[in-house]
Amino acid sequence: MALTSYTKPLGELDVQTLKAVLVEEGFEFSEKPYAYFSAKKGKVNVTAYQKGPKVLVQGGGTEDFVRFTLEPKVLGTAELGYEEVNNPEWFRPHFGVDESGKGDVLGPLVIAGVYTDKDIAQALLDMGAMDSKAIKSRTKIAKLAEQIKELPGLKWDCILLKPETYNNLYGKFQNLNRLLAWGHATVYENLKQKQPDCIHALSDQFANEKVLDYALSQKKIDLKLEQRTKAESDPAVAAASIIARDAFVSWMEDASQEWGRPIPLGAGAPVKSFIDQITEPERMHLIGKMHFKNFDAFR
Repeated sequence: MALTSYTKPLGELDVQTLKAVLVEEGFEFSEKPYAYFSAKKGKVNVTAYQKGPKVLVQGGGTEDFVRFTLEPKVLGTAELGYEEVNNPEWFRPHFGVDESGKGDVLGPLVIAGVYTDKDIAQALLDMGAMDSKAIKSRTKIAKLAEQIKELPGLKWDCILLKPETYNNLYGKFQNLNRLLAWGHATVYENLKQKQPDCIHALSDQFANEKVLDYALSQKKIDLKLEQRTKAESDPAVAAASIIARDAFVSWMEDASQEWGRPIPLGAGAPVKSFIDQITEPERMHLIGKMHFKNFDAFR
């Protein structure tokens, strides 16, 4: 399967170098929100995002651009096609878990996990599975989630905590990180039942690592767990992030139909406007995470 999407962290100097290379190669530039620039030539689209910074390459010529332009002329590396040499841990059998909705004032918290091995990890890389935050297309998220779930040998699990359930659990834990740790441990428990011989696991580090270790010990789950930042670079965690994001957005779409208007993502001004227009305060807990400051006036 030809690579059609690729993302990579950049240094500040890399951003300048990339722009110079694109100018030299005749790319046409345009503006894009939250990006230094976006450029296109033929079937290749290249966007340098401010957050990170990072570059996102998309389109039919992605693989050639990465191999023959981005890596040699900007990054000074040769990684594409050498993933197993450079990152052998991606290819050993392991679980990966990630969540979606944690920072969203409205909507559920979704935690998903997958089991991968060498062949599955390579298949995920070939299909362009990456951190869901780097994929802006709703259609692509849905398509990738479906493809991931259908991969031979891949095991997956997903728990969706609707706002009402989330608020009840938050009342019990009184701390978001402890709630997250319980959710991650629950997904690991479910995955372990589906793939009992797996002993390795990877999670993004969202708190003191002892918080998740304790949650696993409470469930008597025996895993060699690694927690680190930017864990979404691992194919298993990237796949989990896509499944979680697809489930989160699907719930938001269905709930928007039920509430009769679009439910905004994130925590910005549209969220405040949505909350201000709710005429039945007693229903707040059915749509929002009530510990956010946005709901202080209702407590």
